[in-house]
Amino acid sequence: MVISVEDARHEARRRVPRWLFDYVDGGAGAEHSLGRNLSALAGIGFLPSVLSGAGTADTGTTLFGIAHRFPVALAPVGMAGMLAPGGEIAAAMAAARAGISMCVSHFALASIEDIAAAVDPAGLMFQLYIFRDRAMTRDMVGRAWAAGVRTLVVTVDTPVTPLRLRDARNGFRSATRLSGRLAGQCLLRPRWLHGTLRRPDRIIRNLEPYGMGQTLFAQAAAIGRAIDPAIGWDDIAALRDLWKGRLILKGILRPDDTARAVSAGLDGVILSNHGGRQLDGAVSPVETLAACRDAAGSGLDICVDGGFRHGTDVVKALALGAQGVLIGRPWAYGLATGGMSGVGDILTLFHTGIQTGMILLGTPDIADLRARGRDHLHIDPAG
Repeated sequence: MVISVEDARHEARRRVPRWLFDYVDGGAGAEHSLGRNLSALAGIGFLPSVLSGAGTADTGTTLFGIAHRFPVALAPVGMAGMLAPGGEIAAAMAAARAGISMCVSHFALASIEDIAAAVDPAGLMFQLYIFRDRAMTRDMVGRAWAAGVRTLVVTVDTPVTPLRLRDARNGFRSATRLSGRLAGQCLLRPRWLHGTLRRPDRIIRNLEPYGMGQTLFAQAAAIGRAIDPAIGWDDIAALRDLWKGRLILKGILRPDDTARAVSAGLDGVILSNHGGRQLDGAVSPVETLAACRDAAGSGLDICVDGGFRHGTDVVKALALGAQGVLIGRPWAYGLATGGMSGVGDILTLFHTGIQTGMILLGTPDIADLRARGRDHLHIDPAG
């Protein structure tokens, strides 16, 4: 059993090819934002209330209209199915067993239809990128709705793909086929390779109907060309008219954009710097969380991602005003390490950490934690 996210990370590095591990683990540029996500959380301290009588902690809550056993959801991770056979379906099943939701990546190997058939689709969200071909985008939206998904998460922070040094050094995302270098890295992981060769497909099934390539590498190279770099608030308004369920924006960092999301009639936002994979040097989402919460008032659900490795990190985010937290790399490491059970182990770590953190903080439930909010925290100005 995995006993920490960092342990799972080290094990994942041993199990999957270097190019695949670096794709999941790496960030943009010099990876300053990747590190900042971790250091920003480390700079927030607790001010626990002792003798509070809080001998238990109720972690139940609701995120974007979906009931959760604890305030964590699985963030979208592109091509996660390469980490383990049937990876996205395994992750969705682990999330359902843990009583939380999963946001399915637009670029999942398993199709949204297959994932929704494996679990209750009411517990799923679907991540959408807006393509230059709007007919393709509308078709993908229709497929998600037909599959039973009622929460659409539009990623808005990826007009272009920046230089990701690890991917560039490995030749990943520029190759349209498996190069000799990438094949050599696969051969060094025979257990992973055996499982991969036995699987029935190794392509992004969500993209299969749209003629974007016959191999995973061709599809990965085509994605950057397909995403529209010039989307604006008019596109979000068009989606608001098209989508009758809950509509969420992912990739916001600014309070004024958060306020605009309220006026645009959106149901929520996910504060995110894309895990440090987009604009290197961007602030950590937790650094702007309190200001964005103030800007939104009570009219918007706010979740946050980026750098969360412990249940106590989640407690910090809730005290700053978040409804919940999305985790990406942690569940990906767990998937690479142990499939569905590995993801389940990661979720158990987070749930247990949230419970014990709340008890030690002296707060009996999520409502109390949010009500007292920033009184629970000491933020290091040098952090």
